[in-house]
Amino acid sequence: MQFGAIIIGDEIMSGKRQDKHMAKVISTLAERGLDLGWCQYLLDDPALVTATLRRTLATEVVVFSFGGIGATPDDHTRQCAADAAGVSLVLHPDAEVEIRGRFGADITPQRPKMGEFPLGSRIIPNPHNRIPGFNLRSHHFLPGFPQMAWPMMAWVLDNWYLEQHAVGRTAEASIIVRGAGESQLIGLMNTSLERYPGLKVFSLPHMGETDRYVELGVRGDARYIEAAIEELESGVTALGFQWAKPH
Repeated sequence: MQFGAIIIGDEIMSGKRQDKHMAKVISTLAERGLDLGWCQYLLDDPALVTATLRRTLATEVVVFSFGGIGATPDDHTRQCAADAAGVSLVLHPDAEVEIRGRFGADITPQRPKMGEFPLGSRIIPNPHNRIPGFNLRSHHFLPGFPQMAWPMMAWVLDNWYLEQHAVGRTAEASIIVRGAGESQLIGLMNTSLERYPGLKVFSLPHMGETDRYVELGVRGDARYIEAAIEELESGVTALGFQWAKPH
């Protein structure tokens, strides 16, 4: 199962605010043995958001979308999702219950509009203020505010994708190789890929002024990591280079 992220907001694209969502998505998935496959940043542009969602909704990728689900004029994501799916935008009864429960006698005609979601959606509970997000197909639409969005994402993963947590759990291992350039390790990397096609092999050169080395490693299905890294260690030794475990 592949996971993706869409992060929407003019303030991020203009540099007015720095995005924190992607790092949190990566760590939240990693805690459950899962990986982020891709991330895309978008302006609050209805045509762009709609076109992107039309493309991603046609896939089976599990997507977390952050931002643009409020009720102000610059919040377009709810309508864009409905347009991309070819359905109408309607007030979700469960969302209305949550919103009315949140505001009580202070409810205004505008506030229930935050519960208007594409037809066929499910709500995603918001423990912060009870204004829900929504799920449409394999997509999960969350607020742009981290204090709301991050617990909601964790809730989705732990309630709707719990069975995925133990499937193909991801792990990583690496060694520090000194005295070798990346080109001298390519043959060893290709051999590892052939032996373990389900893993990814990586090399990260460090070009410090006083310390230069290559971090050589493997990432993927945890069942094969130990054997793969041991073969890389043996291969580096056979090539005549020194290696050590990273600190």
